[in-house]
Amino acid sequence: MRLLGLDVGSKTVGVSVSDLLGWTAQGVEIIPINENKELFGLDRLKELIDQYEVTGIVLGLPKNMNNSLGERAEKSQAYGKMIEDNFGLPVDFIDERLTTVQAERMLVDEANISRKKRKKVIDKLAAVMILQNYLDAKGKLTK
Repeated sequence: MRLLGLDVGSKTVGVSVSDLLGWTAQGVEIIPINENKELFGLDRLKELIDQYEVTGIVLGLPKNMNNSLGERAEKSQAYGKMIEDNFGLPVDFIDERLTTVQAERMLVDEANISRKKRKKVIDKLAAVMILQNYLDAKGKLTK
C-alpha cells in the first residue's frame, strides 16, 4: 500500500509519497499547474502514480479556521473528484489548516534558508506534513 499526499494550490501541487508500510512520508516534487487555464498537471500526476504504484491519494483540505469550507476547499474537493474520475483511485481528505504555515516556520527556524529557496520547497513540505498527519492518525485508529 503506497499513498500520495497532495497539497493543491492554484499554481502548484506539492507531492509526497508514503513508504510501502505506510509509516513515513517523503517529499517528491512540486507540479506546476494553472487553475485559470484549466491545466491541472494530471499527466505528471499519472506518471507518479504509476512510478510509485500508488493505491490511494490523500489530499489536504484547507478548511477555514471556523471549520467551514471556503472556495479553496471546494477547489481541492474538485481536484480530488478529477483524480477519482481520471485514475479510479480512492481520494481521502485531511484537514490541512496551518500546514503551510508550519512548513514555512520549520524552514525558517530549522533549515534557515532564504525566502526564494523556501518558495521552491514549501508546497512539497506541506504535502509531506499532510500525508504524515494522515499516516499518524490512521495508525492511531488501527491500534
